[in-house]
Amino acid sequence: MKKVFLALSLITLTLTSCGTKKKIAELEQKNKECQDLLNSTTMKLNLCLSEKDALSKQNDYLKQNNSDLINSNKEMTVLTTKGAQNLEKSLESIKEKDLKISRLQDALTKKDSVTLALVTSLKKTVGLDDPDINVNVEKGVVFINISDKMLFKSGSYVITDRAKEILAKVAKVINDKPDFECLVEGHTDNVPFTGNAILLDNWDLSVKRATAIVRMLTKDLGVNPKQLIAAGRSQYIPLVENNTAENRATNRRTRIVIMPKIDQFYDMIEKEMKSLSK
Repeated sequence: MKKVFLALSLITLTLTSCGTKKKIAELEQKNKECQDLLNSTTMKLNLCLSEKDALSKQNDYLKQNNSDLINSNKEMTVLTTKGAQNLEKSLESIKEKDLKISRLQDALTKKDSVTLALVTSLKKTVGLDDPDINVNVEKGVVFINISDKMLFKSGSYVITDRAKEILAKVAKVINDKPDFECLVEGHTDNVPFTGNAILLDNWDLSVKRATAIVRMLTKDLGVNPKQLIAAGRSQYIPLVENNTAENRATNRRTRIVIMPKIDQFYDMIEKEMKSLSK
């Protein structure tokens, strides 16, 4: 009986021991699975935390960048406004300068028109068939050059009878243009004047010839004295070299400079040029 009981006990113990091992094995397997799951979850958690940190930094960067863009946009708006204002001012300045240039061109055109009209009038009035009378334009100014042999005798400032006929034509032009001024210039050759009680040299001779013409124009031909200017240039503005008798005759001349009174045009030109240079 004891043997039977002992055998049963051994069988029971054996069966019990086998069941416990099986449970332990199962528990160990579950524990391993849990540990693997824990490790995997920990790794995922750490990855998520890293991603969260990176996203947080990126979010901070984007916020800062957005703030910078907003500020930059405000600055650009200010700059754009100032740029538009500056551009508008520049365009206004360009328009003003264009207008000034246009006025300047109009003044010059008007001056050239006046000069052209004067030349045409002179060519019709003063006979150009005579080689001793020459009408030309230099730098926008009209000149009438009259040889002294048509006006004076050698070494004299007494006007000849023929000169009055010629000067009458000039007087007609001047009287038709009351807004013009005329500069009467006497010129001599380089032969020294011997001098007398009245004339000392070629300077005196050139001036006296100019004043003699002015006197005839005003007293005999009715020209307004306010329109006339008398001047002497002596021998210092020759047309050709004083190396032959013919050339010296060419240099002995009276030059009448016809100057339209276009001071308003010149004043405007000067003002506009000063304004453009600013």
